Amino acid sequence: MTDVIELPAIQPETCCTSMTSAPITPEEAAATASLFKALGDPTRVLLVSIVAAAEGREACVCDLTEPTGLSQPTVSHHLKILMDAGFLSRTRRGSWAYYALVPGSLERLAAALGE
Repeated sequence: MTDVIELPAIQPETCCTSMTSAPITPEEAAATASLFKALGDPTRVLLVSIVAAAEGREACVCDLTEPTGLSQPTVSHHLKILMDAGFLSRTRRGSWAYYALVPGSLERLAAALGE
């Protein structure tokens, strides 16, 4: 015969805690969703990671094609999406474009997650 072990009941207040103190507005939800949508592709996550790890948190587009294994136009497309979402900024130096991590952009993402 098997012994039955009774477990204490889990109280709702100890089981599930809210990520935020108050619900966000529909506008905040749309803005947060756009951040996640921009990072919804593994290539874009990789690009943000490469730029964030680069010296000065800046990288030339010429340094971003090899690690992704994609063509320069495809990488540029992904970089534009990240720029539109506010993760990266771009400066031109001669014929090359340099992408930099926007200060506070990763912190904004962490705040959206309730950190």
